[in-house]
Amino acid sequence: MAVTARPGRDAAPNMTDYEAERARFRLDIPPRFNYVLDVLEAQSANGPDRPALLSLDAAGGVVSRQSYADLCRESRRMANAYTGLGVGRGDPVFIMLPRISEWYTAVLGAIRIGAIAMPAPTMLTSRDVRYRVERSGAVAAVVDTGGAAKVDAVRDQLPTLRTNVVVGEAPSAAWQPLDGLLAAAGDGATAGDPTASDDPMLVYFTSGTVAYPKMVLHPQSYAIGHAAITARYWQDLRADDVHWTISDTGWAKAAWGKLFGQFAAGVEVVNMNMGRPDADLILDVVARNGITTFCAPPTLYRMLVLTDLRRHDLGTLRHCLSAGEPLNPEVMRVWEDGTGGLTVYDGYGQTETVNLVANYRCMPVRAGSMGRPVPGMDVQIVDDEGNRVADDEEGNIAVRVRPDRPIGMFQEYWHDPAATAACHVGEWYLTGDHARRDTDGYLWFEGRADDVITSSAYRIGPFEVESALVEHPAVAEAAVVGRDDPERTQIVTAFCILVPGVEGTPALAKELQDHVRTVTAPYKYPREVHFVSELPKTVSGKIRRTELRQRLREGLQ
Repeated sequence: MAVTARPGRDAAPNMTDYEAERARFRLDIPPRFNYVLDVLEAQSANGPDRPALLSLDAAGGVVSRQSYADLCRESRRMANAYTGLGVGRGDPVFIMLPRISEWYTAVLGAIRIGAIAMPAPTMLTSRDVRYRVERSGAVAAVVDTGGAAKVDAVRDQLPTLRTNVVVGEAPSAAWQPLDGLLAAAGDGATAGDPTASDDPMLVYFTSGTVAYPKMVLHPQSYAIGHAAITARYWQDLRADDVHWTISDTGWAKAAWGKLFGQFAAGVEVVNMNMGRPDADLILDVVARNGITTFCAPPTLYRMLVLTDLRRHDLGTLRHCLSAGEPLNPEVMRVWEDGTGGLTVYDGYGQTETVNLVANYRCMPVRAGSMGRPVPGMDVQIVDDEGNRVADDEEGNIAVRVRPDRPIGMFQEYWHDPAATAACHVGEWYLTGDHARRDTDGYLWFEGRADDVITSSAYRIGPFEVESALVEHPAVAEAAVVGRDDPERTQIVTAFCILVPGVEGTPALAKELQDHVRTVTAPYKYPREVHFVSELPKTVSGKIRRTELRQRLREGLQ
């Protein structure tokens, strides 16, 4: 089916002059702020019946449609339920629910009363649950039936956990069904004074690719950062948008794309309880629901471009986004060709931050670049001592946090002052990622600091090699790591998922090596190529290169 035009594709962006916007950016934070009371309730007052949340099942069928008034009512009921259970301000609440509307109820109810919401991915094991509840001292858990069984398996090791709420069937008498609690609580006014802007609101755990996960603590003002920066500049949201960010509820990307900035902009959010990703189903959901702004991780875009994009009418789409890792230029080109000219706008940030660097509709996109720093953030490339490096020289991506810490940055690694101190050097917060800046101010991602490959005195970022591999028609996805080598320190090693119908052979491996030699610097070519059916990933869709390196050390592929 041909792609039809939509007038919104040509509408003026929220930011029309990048340099002028950076120069005039100011953000005044009130001393007292509560996202639910000050943003969500205000949206409901201005338009109670406006659509806010569209919940879909795994097949794309509609489960529920909720207005802004509905979300506020559910947050009040949940807040009253929490209060009745003895959960109050500053209490950590462990929330492990799939992509269902009850996740919003649990999170918004906690934020409303000043409890600390702690979202977690449903794929956690009982051991993971124990670590997170123990580490945080969580007093309450809100989970589904499967999650309740995981909690029960380690219950005797969780002395702080005194309140247990389940969505669905209760596996034991220790659990109280959410629907019964909400019905009994009612949606009357909630007790307590409004929170302060710097009161704790949210804890996300890092992905833990190189160590045990750390607790990232965000204050109430974190929501303001997403509204004023992430949603306005990078996502370019406006009140008539229907927005879909494909993200697990346990990852901070949910805060980026399904919660704070979106409702502040007044859009309708799509939340699909998706199973294993299916390209045609995803594109069909976009078409059937009139989605206008769409965000997915690079791994999904790589899958989507393998299908025939023109069989789906994607004419309502006006703005496409990607985050998690830089998107390969070849994938961007195929997506643009198949969608009638839609560019994918990369954005960069972390669990610890709001959007830091992005590509914007008001300026040219350089394929493969992270873009330029967002208004309100001073992002530079520095060495390990915090000194700015020259253009085109690789260094640490750093955010200036002193003397004034910008809105949207995490407060600390909770209960871990050593980790908090370790990522700060002078006036900078070091993200742990490496990049270089070109002479026009665009940043180019080189990889995690621990992912950079050192081979025969060369420092090689994995992304460029991965991009070169994906440009080959036989490769659907690739990950590149360094394999320990006594002569070269490390050698570049590639793991490739091939497109359906292509067989991995020694001849193809040689062809891929030659291909990389021709499209990037010859010293970067992979001296080893392994063909695999899947790649290990975090819940956010990032490749776990640490696990691949460990496989190599253990003699596995």
